[in-house]
Amino acid sequence: MDFKRLIPCILIYQGKAVKWFDDREVIAEDVVELARKYSEMGADELLVFDLSDTDQDHDISIGLMKKINRSIRIPMVAGGNIQRLEDVKKILYTGAKRAMLNFSKPESQELIKEAAGRFGKAKIAVSLNDFDALFKQQQLIENYSSEIVFMHRLDLNSVMNVTEIPCVIVTDTMEKHELFKILECPGVKGLSGKYVSRREMDFNAYKAECAKEGIKLSSFESQMEFSEFKTGADGLLPVIVQHYQTNEVLMLAYMNEEAFYKTVKIGRMTYYSRSRRCLWTKGETSGHYQYVKALTADCDKDTLLAKVDQVGPACHTGNRTCFFQPVVEDESKQNNPLQIFEQVYRTILDRKANPKEGSYTNYLFEKGIDKILKKVGEESTEIIIAAKNPNPEEIKYEISDFLYHIMVLMAERGVTWDDIVQELADR
Repeated sequence: MDFKRLIPCILIYQGKAVKWFDDREVIAEDVVELARKYSEMGADELLVFDLSDTDQDHDISIGLMKKINRSIRIPMVAGGNIQRLEDVKKILYTGAKRAMLNFSKPESQELIKEAAGRFGKAKIAVSLNDFDALFKQQQLIENYSSEIVFMHRLDLNSVMNVTEIPCVIVTDTMEKHELFKILECPGVKGLSGKYVSRREMDFNAYKAECAKEGIKLSSFESQMEFSEFKTGADGLLPVIVQHYQTNEVLMLAYMNEEAFYKTVKIGRMTYYSRSRRCLWTKGETSGHYQYVKALTADCDKDTLLAKVDQVGPACHTGNRTCFFQPVVEDESKQNNPLQIFEQVYRTILDRKANPKEGSYTNYLFEKGIDKILKKVGEESTEIIIAAKNPNPEEIKYEISDFLYHIMVLMAERGVTWDDIVQELADR
């Protein structure tokens, strides 16, 4: 495993981030903001532990995990207070890449087979406090999990002789030479703990220190050198930027060699400004970052296609894309399903904010949630009845009615299509 990851951990207790497992000193009142900070400052992944004592606090932690996942652009692995299969499901439905079972608890050892059978072993990690637990439960761990999180200082070479499962090491040491030793171990995929979880942690600076020690830490590895591209006489490479989910073209910009390698290193799109004659990372001023999902060269290697996760609008005018001014357009219908849903939803929101006399939408809002729910129930029943009819036109009509009323319900409860799409993607 060539490339290692820096993985800060957040410990949630009573809805706040605390210092350590045995130290409940609060380090952040706003857990979500702390997670966002780690993500934006160059962390490669995030560990989240729920230290709650009660079911009520556990539910609060689950809600925070969901908010965290929607606020960060890095993978999240989460665990804590898992007692039954339903708890595993709740954690995975927050968007966590894996649910982490604590193998110091007998119930986790009994649960892991069922959890892996239900969600797949790729979705299951285990946390271990000592080497003996790994030795005793090795077959169980290897058969039903895909990652080990070690919560103790161990003889790592011995551990790696026992298992080939990738390991994350969570340590309380603040000694850099010890941390380098951990990262140098072949089976270690990531480092977590007190040092990398500091609020003031500069991940990119630490990655540079690791590079001097011969340790590679990077979110991406380029398969091409910049010298392989055919640049213009000015040494610049044009970059077409596209949203990775909708394929919408967002903007066109340029990279020089320095901008290209910085993009690969930090995982956020960085360009060369021809007017200002300097590098700029998109979003540094506005917060509208572009997180790299893929970089692809064209057939002539003279243009780069960047697929990104765009935060907010891509254009400085406030438009979602820089390409919003029609020049020539075919008048035939071009209905993008996602755009239609958004347009109808925005119209419903506008009716809610600016009531219009005689509007059926406003009638529903005036009658309140019970009326809206009644209509959703009626329309779902109409779909079932229509589905028994061989005429497909009827079911299309009823599904459209149902979706409209669902969007009214969404608007009433403050749920957006982005929320729904994210939830489906997480699952």
